[in-house]
Amino acid sequence: MSTNHNNNKMAIDPAILWPAVMMILATSIPLAIYPDAGKAVVGELLSWATGQFGWLYLLTGIGSFFFMCWLAYGPVGKIKLGAPDDKPEFNKASWIAMLFCAGIGISICNWAFVEPLYFLSSPPLGVAPNTHAAAEWAAMYPMFHWGVVPWALYLMPALPIGYALYVRKVHVLRLSEACRGVLGDRVDGPLGKIIDIVVIFSIVGGVGTSLGLSVPLVSELFQEMFGLEDSFGLQMMILAAWIAMIAWSVYNGLNKGIQTLSNINAVLAFVLLVFVLVTGSTVFLLNLWSNSFGLFMDNFFRINFWTDPIDKGGFPEGWTMFYWAWWIAYAPMMGLFVARVSRGRTIKELIVNGVLWGSIGCWAFFAIWGGYAIDLSVNNGVDLQAILSAEGIPATVVAVLQQLPMADLVIPVFTLLCFVFLATTVDSSAYMLSAICTKEITGYEEPARWNRILWTLVLAMVGVGLLSVGGLKAVQSSTVLVALPMIPVLFIMAASLLRWVYQDFGADLAPHAIARCQVKGENVKVCTYQSSTDKVSG
Repeated sequence: MSTNHNNNKMAIDPAILWPAVMMILATSIPLAIYPDAGKAVVGELLSWATGQFGWLYLLTGIGSFFFMCWLAYGPVGKIKLGAPDDKPEFNKASWIAMLFCAGIGISICNWAFVEPLYFLSSPPLGVAPNTHAAAEWAAMYPMFHWGVVPWALYLMPALPIGYALYVRKVHVLRLSEACRGVLGDRVDGPLGKIIDIVVIFSIVGGVGTSLGLSVPLVSELFQEMFGLEDSFGLQMMILAAWIAMIAWSVYNGLNKGIQTLSNINAVLAFVLLVFVLVTGSTVFLLNLWSNSFGLFMDNFFRINFWTDPIDKGGFPEGWTMFYWAWWIAYAPMMGLFVARVSRGRTIKELIVNGVLWGSIGCWAFFAIWGGYAIDLSVNNGVDLQAILSAEGIPATVVAVLQQLPMADLVIPVFTLLCFVFLATTVDSSAYMLSAICTKEITGYEEPARWNRILWTLVLAMVGVGLLSVGGLKAVQSSTVLVALPMIPVLFIMAASLLRWVYQDFGADLAPHAIARCQVKGENVKVCTYQSSTDKVSG
């Protein structure tokens, strides 16, 4: 293969890159100049979206979960994402760590301690605040918001993208390509470009928000450790250190950089979880988790369909519908990343491991860290709700950590976990953004290094802008609004996947472990099965 051809393959697609950059600037600059007006407008749009289409977010969530169950345990689940001799690119532990760390990131460090505290003071379903019943619901509801439905939403784009990449052997890594089964050649025109530009906007907004949320948290931790004063300079120093770590990871690619950070992340998180479980009220935490799981199973359908149409207390709109929209907005990045790292896995393996281990990982954080915060509030008289109300999330997280034994050691380890957690999300995002903007790339290649670094710097600039103007909430809400047009795209991708599968395999979806099916000419296909060497033509 010639050098020129390699350069062409790794060339940027200007029809996607520049409109995406202009769209990001067109949104960010007005927010920077008129932050108050911008926040008000976006807040109204968000209220309109959740108020008018909240039911659609909920139905999309539960529908995705049942669709994943049907795919995994039906004949489609046997299809392998790759050629018959393709082995998984990553060992199972690293693969699961990469899925979890890219999908959750530092958000769980922000929310695991404090989300139950919000529900304790404003519980769902008409439960009286700050009662024993409120404490039980407060421990359970995060299991719902960070459990099987969100992970099913994450996998909705991953499967059609992975199928296109490794079974149909397309040479682009874009969401629009996963719609080709329904939209046909229209994805090569303006419609496909619009889909990819919306995806880029969604990823940049979501990750920029993560940066904007994370820097204040780590700034608070630095102030606690070193006695520093909060300042914009301190936040910029923290952001610079973060970007250096992320740039190293992205530069070194999937195998050396992103996989390494994800493995470190998983070990640090496990150590801190075990430490809190052992040094906290262990029996109380285990009892609370067991109770929460029972409450979750008992109310699974009620909470998944609850819109509160009569009382209109605002809980579903403010929490569940917002979360579902947030997961949908993040789904394009996760779909692209999960597809890229899942070569050699079957569809069933991807769904079962993604939904199961993703949910268990989140549940562990909320069962242990969230349970510890509830224990402090309910049983030990620490008024964390007052701190949360008066000083915000970062100060509350620090207040919880200060209650742990050896807090002087725990806080630096937690700070390191925050650094690595965010880095694994941002480096995955920069990697995917660079792949979307590459004209031609297979599932066996990586985007050009300069392209990866470019997107790391773009994400850093978005983070700086958000921190300097304080327009975080508006951009966060803007990202959620992107979820509304993403819902029909998810449906189109699901339909594309099914259409491809039945075109490629048709009646051959029998009890075999299917590896791949290649189209040979207009009306001839050759299917190869893992469990046999039979070839079926038709």
